[in-house]
This record gives sequence, structure tokens and C-alpha cells, in this order.
Amino acid sequence: MTNFIWDKHSDQPYPIKDKSFKRLIFKKSLFENFKLIFTNLIMFPIVLLRYLFIGSKKNINTDKFIGLGVDSNKSARIQFQLLKDLNIKQVLIRIPLSDIENLDKYVEFIKEFQGFDILINILQDRRHIEDLKLLKDSISQIFEITSVYASKYQIGNAVNRKKWAFFNMGEYMDFYKIVQDIRDDKYPHIKLIGSCVIDFEYYFTIRTLFNFRKIKYDVLSSLLYVDRRGDPTNTQMGFDLYKKIKLLFAISKTSPKTKDEIYITETNWPISGTAPYAPTSEKECVSVEEYSEYLVKYFFIALSSGMIDRVYWHQLIAPGYGLIDDREGFVKYKSFFVLKHIIHIIEDSKITYSKISAKKGLIVLEKENQNISVVWGKEYLLNSYQKGFDIYLDEIKEIKENEIGYIVEPKN
Repeated sequence: MTNFIWDKHSDQPYPIKDKSFKRLIFKKSLFENFKLIFTNLIMFPIVLLRYLFIGSKKNINTDKFIGLGVDSNKSARIQFQLLKDLNIKQVLIRIPLSDIENLDKYVEFIKEFQGFDILINILQDRRHIEDLKLLKDSISQIFEITSVYASKYQIGNAVNRKKWAFFNMGEYMDFYKIVQDIRDDKYPHIKLIGSCVIDFEYYFTIRTLFNFRKIKYDVLSSLLYVDRRGDPTNTQMGFDLYKKIKLLFAISKTSPKTKDEIYITETNWPISGTAPYAPTSEKECVSVEEYSEYLVKYFFIALSSGMIDRVYWHQLIAPGYGLIDDREGFVKYKSFFVLKHIIHIIEDSKITYSKISAKKGLIVLEKENQNISVVWGKEYLLNSYQKGFDIYLDEIKEIKENEIGYIVEPKN
């Protein structure tokens, strides 16, 4: 167990450094890794073909599109008030199985958010992966106590990272099947969310969605970070954020094990100058201004794709990557206000047009008696019946090529 040590600053396990332990994991996972490769050799070409021709989009409920992670180790009262200020109604709350002995503490925290749409993320630990009877007992206990407050549960987190305790996808699917059986037997109203693969490593997602196991995901989840690429429009192997979303959608549409409802349950950028709270090295960190700009692009690209039902930002209070710095009081980053503006803009609105190409973006929302355009990558001079605003809602007369802005105009 000493190989899985929690970093309280960045809210994740430390990387595994023990080389002999890494070799043990590799040997234990040889056969599972072979199945991972074999599955992808068969399925990836089929998924890619689906990707090339997929065209269907869904009507996304903009009022429920944005969610936010809250931290049970910080004040529930303060976080409740901050959520009210943001007008966010969807929250993600973690329950770590490593602390199952203190379940009552998490239940008391969850109770403070009654009236919110609560997604509980059950975090795995090695003890429960190896002892499936213990897993069954702990999950039964969690469902019995918390299902009166929540009906959605993400099973596991970052399952393709060894430091998060799963050695391979076979172990994850065994783990998930235990939870699914308990749900099917006693809690049919509960929605189970998986397979929660982190980053653009969809070969793991494919393995969990194409197999002969009797498992199904009510909602497909992804921890789709693009922070190491900087701007969401930057590419990785030719895929920018929009294309990554489209490929994930193609995987879900091809698999019989999930519907086409998709949640992105974690994403953010690390903030420069916040070590040791930043989850990456300073090289990957961005300024608070860049963080705000990337946040805007991420949410509007995901929303306008028509392929993602909800995005949870990780998280509300975290000095290294969140919206609020609590090292000395509670200091709101600029991104807090930027997100508040986004929520106001998309509330009771619908996407009527979108075009994302290369570094350019144009997304048009219809809201009440006006159209609101979100634009970047091209210079816009406003005419007499348009009003322009930057992402902080300061009025501007033009949007420069290297800026993001909102254009508001009355409907014809």
C-alpha cells in the first residue's frame, strides 16, 4: 500500500517511483495488455470509419451542461454559497474507498448540497481492488446511505493511471461488475458512469467498451484534459479538442455497452506560480489570463459539438488548478467570474450555429430576443447595432485576432 501515497496539494496520488513495483505491475498485466492491443487492432479501424462519417448531434440541455467539483475537505457552507453565486446546480463529490471507515464524514458533507444534482465519484484503492468481498460490502454501504441524496455514481477515476491503483483494464472491469451487480439487485434508479479514462488515451476506453463482459455504462465518462497542449485548439496527433470529442462520440456510438450520453468529469489547467499545488511541472502551467481564455474555449467547443452532455470543471477551490485560491483566505481567480458569465450566457439558450476550424471559432447562441456570438481567431469590427464584450464582460469596440469576445445583437 505504500506505493499509493496521496498528494494533498494536487489532490491526486504521487507517481509510483519504485522500479521493482512497476516491473511487478507489468508482469501481472501482460495478458491483459495483450487483450488491450488485440481489441484495438480490431475495433479502432471500425471506430475511425464511424468517426469519418458521423454527423448526428444532440440537443444539449444548456442549463445542465456545466458542473463543478467540490472538496469534502473544505467548508461545505462556503462552497455552497460560491456555487449559488455562480448559479451552478451540478456538483461532483468524491468518496474515497481508502477512507470508507469515515463514510459518515462524506455523508454529512453531501447533505449540505441537497437540492443540487449530485454526482458521487467513488475513488478506488488497491485494498478494494484486491478484495472484491470488501468492495461489495463498502459499495453496499455507500449506496444504502447516499442514494437518497444522489442518483449518479462515477465508478473509479483515472483508471488508466497505475498510481490510481488499477494495474489494467481487466481489474477495472471486475471492479465495475461488482458495483453493477449491487445496483441491479437493489438500486435500479441509480445511474452508473464509467469508464473514466484520463487524457487522450482512448485505446483504454475502447478496451472497456468492447469486450465480452456483462457490463454496461449508463453514461460514458472521460477525464478529457488537454492542458499539456496549452490552447484547446492545439493538436495532439492531429486531434484538437473538437476532434477528440468527436472521436469519443464515435466510440460511444459504436459500442453496445453504452448510450451516447457523455460526461467529461474532469478538466482544468495548472496555474503558474502555484507549486506545490499545481498538478504538473511549471513548464505546463499557464497564467491566470490564459486559464480563463482556455476555459471559455473548452466549454463552448464542447457545448457546440452537440456530443457532450455535461462538463465538470475540476474544481471550485484549489490554488493550483481551481477557480479559487484558499492559501490566504478565499481569493477568486479571474476564471471564477469568467465561468459565471458563461453560465449566464448559456442559460435558457440554444446553439443555432457553430464552426470550429483550425484556430478559429464562431458559435452563435439564441437567447431571449438576441443572438450572442462567441468568436476567436479572427478580427471583428462591430457595426452600429452590435455590442462587443471581452470574456470579463468589459465592453469593447472590436475583437482582435488574438482575443476571445462576445458579440450581442438583436434578433432579426
